[in-house]
Amino acid sequence: MQQHFDEGALVAVMTTQPLDRALDYRAPEGGCLTGAFVEVPLGPRKVVGVVWGAGEGGYDLSKVRSVIRVLDAVPMRDEMREFLVRAADYTLTPLPAMLRLATRAPGLGDPPSMRKVYRPGDRHPDRMTEPRQRVLDTLAEYGGLSFTLKELAEQAGVSTGVIKGLVTQGAAAEEDSPRDTPYPRLDPERPGMTLADDQATAAASLRERLATGRYGTTLLRGVTGSGKTEVYLEAVAECLAQGRQALVLLPEIALTSEFLTRVQARFGAMPAEWHSGVTATERRRCWKMVGEGGAQLVVGARSALFLPYRDLGLVIVDEEHDTSYKQEDGVLYNARDMAVLRASICGAQVILASATPSLESWANVEAGKYQKLELTSRFGDAVMPEMRAIDMRSEDLPGAQWVSPTLREAVQQRIDRGEQALLFLNRRGYAPITLCRACGHQIGCDQCDARMVEHRFQKRLVCHQCGETKPIPTVCPNCEAEDRLAPVGPGVERLAEETTALFPDARVAVLSSDLFGSARAMKAQIEEIAQGGADIIIGTQLVAKGHNFPLLTLVGVIDADLGLQGSDLRAAERTFQLMRQVAGRAGRSEKPGLALLQTFQPEHPVIRAILAGDEDGFWQAEAAERKAAGVPPYGRMAGIVLSSTDVQEVFDLGTAMAHQDDPLRRIGAQVFGPAPAPIARIRGRHRVRLLVKADKAAPLQSALAAWVGQFKLAGQLRLSVDIDPQSFF
Repeated sequence: MQQHFDEGALVAVMTTQPLDRALDYRAPEGGCLTGAFVEVPLGPRKVVGVVWGAGEGGYDLSKVRSVIRVLDAVPMRDEMREFLVRAADYTLTPLPAMLRLATRAPGLGDPPSMRKVYRPGDRHPDRMTEPRQRVLDTLAEYGGLSFTLKELAEQAGVSTGVIKGLVTQGAAAEEDSPRDTPYPRLDPERPGMTLADDQATAAASLRERLATGRYGTTLLRGVTGSGKTEVYLEAVAECLAQGRQALVLLPEIALTSEFLTRVQARFGAMPAEWHSGVTATERRRCWKMVGEGGAQLVVGARSALFLPYRDLGLVIVDEEHDTSYKQEDGVLYNARDMAVLRASICGAQVILASATPSLESWANVEAGKYQKLELTSRFGDAVMPEMRAIDMRSEDLPGAQWVSPTLREAVQQRIDRGEQALLFLNRRGYAPITLCRACGHQIGCDQCDARMVEHRFQKRLVCHQCGETKPIPTVCPNCEAEDRLAPVGPGVERLAEETTALFPDARVAVLSSDLFGSARAMKAQIEEIAQGGADIIIGTQLVAKGHNFPLLTLVGVIDADLGLQGSDLRAAERTFQLMRQVAGRAGRSEKPGLALLQTFQPEHPVIRAILAGDEDGFWQAEAAERKAAGVPPYGRMAGIVLSSTDVQEVFDLGTAMAHQDDPLRRIGAQVFGPAPAPIARIRGRHRVRLLVKADKAAPLQSALAAWVGQFKLAGQLRLSVDIDPQSFF
């Protein structure tokens, strides 16, 4: 229940500044409500905050400053504040940092106003130039979305004068528009696709759960191509019919365009979008309309969880197993887990959709915490692809090539039939290592302890940790030998080079996230491929995520053993998921598909499980191993990363923490380390890790807080706590 504070009353305001508590202010003229977004003075600055409750007082009240103004935004609901508090407590994140995630609306403090926006015009320019064409392409690409002059110029890569010239000629239209307007209404009564029997049964079950108006989580597991999207869109329809809001989280911006098209076909209008690919104007509009109820459905990235929904009734986490749902810098959280938390607070349903669920979700189904629905067959006439291993030990393959004769023959057969083949390698760039054959030196990043990856298409070496780049050298930086540097190992660019040589008449397309300057360019390439614009697709894990290529009948995995290396406890799980997902790209239309996995370990349990399609058997074996080791999801873990520009300083702190672990020992937890992180230096900062392991029921957060609280960080020292770490770099 939101409380009203009269003018002059003492209110506690939580700001987004790095402070350890709320600050007391006097309510402004006209008063304010709990949850009101306000602007307050902080020293010489003005900052945004939220009224968190009544002020504490207990000091000279004559020195208390007043709230400057209440912002033009719907006050934050009690359930949202509870979500932020509980998320902060779970992740051991300072509440102001968590609040920043909930106030990331550009121009949040701006008053209501009109603005000039630009849309497609109804005439053709008298003379077409490349800059003008880019503007028109951008306007056409984004359909009904509006741009400010600055946004359109930046998106199209032109000067504002080009846009003004198009307006003069009627090829672009300039209009006055309110800054924020409601989104077109979606029609939940509009008929959807005709569903198969198992789809209709699953959709009816989801509708029934939505009708309860209570919290619940359902794992929607279905083989690739089984129509999971159409099923959960029926749940969206039920949610909208109730007058509540729905959120669909997607793991990749590249998936957004195809999904939006399906939403528009189902409901007759486009939903709101929230991700880095939309303009600041549209992000502000989305944030405002979500709070006012002017947005019924949001499609977005993980941060869309922190929008101020007026009445959230459904959260869908598509490809729920995907690692991109884990935020790995700043506030460390897993969007899948936070979706469940948020839904439990506001009485919403959660649908976790995946062909290859995470072991965490599988275990929650086994424990009775989640319900499960399964789709076991592909939609329409499509059938699951046949899967075979290519034993690379028996293939006659030269040392500098990676496409085996067996795979080469299968690709040629598809080309001859007018079908498409996909060659999958989960390595960006041309080669992961550049080696000097004279002295053995491997070229590394100057700022990190990581090898630089050659990106030949860009003519650069790139550090995949910090983004540092440098030209590809011709002289060894260690021994100064000329022309002795050689690429070692394959990346997708090198695979494309080999493929072009093997199939000189084939059209080869490379899908890798680093090769596209914008989401728009990536979308255009994917659409072109889907329409038959390539014979052979070379791709990284980007291609495993939800794309539908009707002509694709062969998937060749170049290195199925790649993910089996290393000590990551989830290595087997991720390899299984990725191989099954990428194999599922084949044969999604009426033509049968084949997946060939090149491996030097065909007898490896993970490879055998992939080929057999025994998913339940794999999960049971993996669960038994994790349970025996007491690791997630059958135990608790937390990663502590210490960093500093001084390597001795960071090791001294790590050693002191390992020795003063009484709060953790009291709950039976173990501390491992300190040890150098696998990548021991990033952006010039030395990194040391400690790993904490505890029983499933142990009160880990409170013990960690007490343990970490014993140590004061001085100088360049930084400490981050990662609850439930997903990676161990």
